[in-house]
Amino acid sequence: MAVRLGDIAPDFTADTTEGTINFHEWLGDSWGILFSHPKDFTPVCTTELGAFSKAKSEFDKRNTKLIGLSVDSVESHRSWDKDIEETQGQAVNFPVIGDPDRKVADLYDMIHPNANDTLTVRSVFIIGADKKVKLIITYPASTGRNVTEVLRVLDSLQLTADYQVATPVNWKDGEDVIVVPALSDEDAEKKFPKGFKRLKPYLRVTPQPNK
Repeated sequence: MAVRLGDIAPDFTADTTEGTINFHEWLGDSWGILFSHPKDFTPVCTTELGAFSKAKSEFDKRNTKLIGLSVDSVESHRSWDKDIEETQGQAVNFPVIGDPDRKVADLYDMIHPNANDTLTVRSVFIIGADKKVKLIITYPASTGRNVTEVLRVLDSLQLTADYQVATPVNWKDGEDVIVVPALSDEDAEKKFPKGFKRLKPYLRVTPQPNK
């Protein structure tokens, strides 16, 4: 059964490159990003793990933990890390789940048989501090992820979780946001002291409230 937005992220216990974890306990009060890569010692995955590791401090600022996964073993991950550090200039600095029995991959529907019946696709799950799935992105094996985009949507998710706003197309942290239609003009005036611009009755923009 597929994991959907708003679901409680399935819990599991698994071996990782940083020891055995219980997923929900490991998350604690943090947000989390669980992402899969198809296979160790492959080119696109090598660049991705290097890039996410370089950006880890940005995720730390956002109280967000990173954890990777593939259907290879923990021993394979550890061996591969040498290549990642050599070619990308950065060792992996977050846990990577060994999932040779595909337990976690099946739990999160990371194997899409019409793409490949044994390897995981490039799944991304952003999970809130409430353990609910906030975002799901799925890429094919041939297309590497964009770390900047993952950070952008994380910023949007964390902002919109705390304020009655939505983020417009191509929004980046620090830019104006949209007042949600469910909020009346009167309530919006109280909630957003910087004011808002009414372009249409259903389209009102305001400066980002947490800046």
